[in-house]
Amino acid sequence: MIKLQVIGNLGKDCVTNAVNGKNVINFNVAHTEKFRDAQGNQKDKTIWVECAYWTDRTGIAPYLKKGTQVYAEGTPEVRTYPKNDGTTGVSLTLRVQTVQLLGSRGSEGGGGYSGGSEGSYASQGAPASRVSSPGDITEPIDDLPF
Repeated sequence: MIKLQVIGNLGKDCVTNAVNGKNVINFNVAHTEKFRDAQGNQKDKTIWVECAYWTDRTGIAPYLKKGTQVYAEGTPEVRTYPKNDGTTGVSLTLRVQTVQLLGSRGSEGGGGYSGGSEGSYASQGAPASRVSSPGDITEPIDDLPF
């Protein structure tokens, strides 16, 4: 199995469709990396990932707005298509298994959710148990059992 993890910003608002009785949320994520070329000039390289999230949990859709930062994980697919100029284009598609909202871009309130695990629509594990700190110990330290 090949797994792809993407963190980036949505390029446009998501679109929710029903296909053969199943719900799919389509969105695209842009990830930009900064690097220096051989001459030392700063360059940007943006990779766009088309995402398809097949789920009955469509409650996340209103939060998937342009500019929202998300984490998406799933299985990748590479698709080829003919372009208008006769050449072949390539796109990277992700069949999403997990999506988590990370926040919105800037302060314009892009509709994102900036929070913890409540923003995750992945399967949740057991809640973390509380670990006591040294200040919580109520037994006398002198009475060690060894």
